[in-house]
Amino acid sequence: MAKIELILKDGSVREVESGTSVLAAAQSISRSLAKAALVAKLNGTFVDLMHNLTEGGKIEFFTFEDQEGKDALRHSGSHLLAQAVKHLFSDVKLGIGPAIANGFYYDFDTEHTFTPDDLVKIQTEMEKIVKQNLPIERSDVSRKEAIQVFKELGENYKLELINDLPANAQISMYRQGDFVDLCAGPHVPSTGRLKAIKLQSLAGAYWRGDEKRKMLQRIYGTAFEKKADLDAYLTMLEEAAKRDHRKLGRELDLFSIQEEGPGFPFIHPNGMVIRNELESFWRKLHIEYGYEEIKTPMILHQSLWQQSGHWDHYRENMYFTKIDGEDYAVKPMNCPGGILVYRTQQHSYRDLPLRTCELGQVHRHELSGTLHGLMRVRSFTQDDAHIFMLPSQIKTEIQKVIDLFDTVYRVFGLTYHAELSTRPDDAMGSDEVWETATNALREALEDRKMTYKVNEGDGAFYGPKIDFHLTDSIGRTWQCGTIQLDMLMPEKFDLTYIGEDGQKHRPVMIHRVVYGSLERFMGILIEHYAGAFPVWLAPVQVKILPITDRQAGYAAELAQKMRKEGLRVTVDDRSEKIGYKIREAQLHKVPYMLVVGDKEMESGLVAVRKRGEGDIGAQDVATFTALVKQEIAEKKA
Repeated sequence: MAKIELILKDGSVREVESGTSVLAAAQSISRSLAKAALVAKLNGTFVDLMHNLTEGGKIEFFTFEDQEGKDALRHSGSHLLAQAVKHLFSDVKLGIGPAIANGFYYDFDTEHTFTPDDLVKIQTEMEKIVKQNLPIERSDVSRKEAIQVFKELGENYKLELINDLPANAQISMYRQGDFVDLCAGPHVPSTGRLKAIKLQSLAGAYWRGDEKRKMLQRIYGTAFEKKADLDAYLTMLEEAAKRDHRKLGRELDLFSIQEEGPGFPFIHPNGMVIRNELESFWRKLHIEYGYEEIKTPMILHQSLWQQSGHWDHYRENMYFTKIDGEDYAVKPMNCPGGILVYRTQQHSYRDLPLRTCELGQVHRHELSGTLHGLMRVRSFTQDDAHIFMLPSQIKTEIQKVIDLFDTVYRVFGLTYHAELSTRPDDAMGSDEVWETATNALREALEDRKMTYKVNEGDGAFYGPKIDFHLTDSIGRTWQCGTIQLDMLMPEKFDLTYIGEDGQKHRPVMIHRVVYGSLERFMGILIEHYAGAFPVWLAPVQVKILPITDRQAGYAAELAQKMRKEGLRVTVDDRSEKIGYKIREAQLHKVPYMLVVGDKEMESGLVAVRKRGEGDIGAQDVATFTALVKQEIAEKKA
């Protein structure tokens, strides 16, 4: 039997016989690896563990600790779901069923309307199939064979997918017991690996995301390797539901989404306090870091968007209008406007780096089904900044941007990790330019000794980027900050500076956001803090609660004094019992309550109640005010 050589991730070489399965190769390396592995990559291509090796090369194994392993397990979960549904509902036609972030889904066409009770039945059927431990087997077939199989099964949606594949596309199917599906894979070896699986919810979804096509029924689920991890995740989801920013937004009167403006948020007075504090913090920090704030128009001529490349790469997400018979677009991004500001002057190398920043409102057309509170909207404010620099300044400027990001995220108690995204398929520019830009980002991360993940092909069309993924108080991650290095826009807009040699040269450009979207960041903070904002962000920082009407005048005087000290204070002078007033202030998550009775009015003291701690005793007004002002100044969490 011929031998082949496998090069492992650490560079070591393992020799196996040709025809050995990937799983057997893993067993020859270590039993623990074979037990934990879910999928592998051979010479850059994902393969199942049951794939028989006929060629050597680089091989890498992935477990559930890796995203690739999670995706393989969850993708297999979607097939398990489809098989169970086919067992229980004979008229079902299959749509698609991919792995997604934290789970999977499958789309079905059936006359039966699924209910939560159906999910229980389907889950039970899935558990039966898991116990059968059916092998999940791949077969590569011709287009003719695939069409024949799915025509016999009456799976019209699968036939449409096959017909839309390129003529030379490899077609593969996966079979487990009596179930077969069109799929590129990869999958785990058998249904027995899916011991910790849970169906979660129902939704509608247009076939292939097209609003003109039929609405299918979508079932969502998730899968983990261990039941304990599944249980922990479900507990986290319960906590997340309590923190849902849409629910808290209503309860705390922060924002609303109206029927008259789907995807266009209305920010209420309480929400504006938070927004204004975020903007003030942002402005102060950017002054410290050497930025100059600008403002650019919301509507600009079509020719600008053609020059920037957005017309070709982003047009379906843009809004348009006509002015004086000419075509204009509402800006989906701030960068072309920032470039025009740079171009109003001839700059010297001594001017660089030039750092401009903008809180710019942008509009993007999102499908109605994707809209979600403040997290996914059609109108939002990006805290953009554009840095124009010499090529020799790239690494230093990226480091300074990371320093700024670190300062911001630490204030909110948000930890983060970085992901480097490389050249996409629709990229503009040469391989050399992309390689230079990508290496600059990589070196900045490595010089800083930051661990990071590489997302191949996920960069913007004009340059590679570093994304910052924040972890909130209950362990969820949110992508917010981005640093995009751009050597192409300066070329397209003919941006120059005069160098030391007196000649014109091309600057390099950084696009970056720290909040990302101000609205979305507000939504994240609402959920991160569960509505209990730190004092500096709280819409109402102090609520004064007179026990009877006799103290109402004194309470009003106290409030006025504190307002002059810069505190946000309200008085609850309703004719309600003090216990009721305290409970309501607690529901509104007010950081400090000051109870005022006859004794306090006579002594000039206030009885202080602190959110989460209760009664902390009496204090004189000046001492209390000074302590709160210090807490605000320090931005204590």
